[in-house]
Amino acid sequence: MFTLKFEPSFTDTDALGHINNTRLPVWFERARNDLFRLFTPDLDPKKWRLILASIKVDFLGELFYGENIEIRTYLNRIGNSSFVVIQEAWQNGKMGSRGEAILVHYSFENKVSMPIEGELRDALTAHLITE
Repeated sequence: MFTLKFEPSFTDTDALGHINNTRLPVWFERARNDLFRLFTPDLDPKKWRLILASIKVDFLGELFYGENIEIRTYLNRIGNSSFVVIQEAWQNGKMGSRGEAILVHYSFENKVSMPIEGELRDALTAHLITE
């Protein structure tokens, strides 16, 4: 599992005084950087080998400014060329949001998905948590 801890900024809040729902997909993407590095270690977009096929975010409770957030990132399924990423936003011991993203190992040059094999599959498997 990957974890990212940070303090929300004031601009992450909305008129109701809690974290705006539009921030969670942005935070979840930011927290996928360690996962992205398994495919593209230097994060160079010219060498990118992933596409995002789907995202879903469930809002389970409120998150607030002034308290640290922890994003937990893990996989719950690895297919031939795609995998499912689960992400959770935690604050003060409570999960405030849960997201799911489907990513595809992809060749932009050839416009086709690529198999997840060998060391790459092993690296992803290390972050696999079945529910």
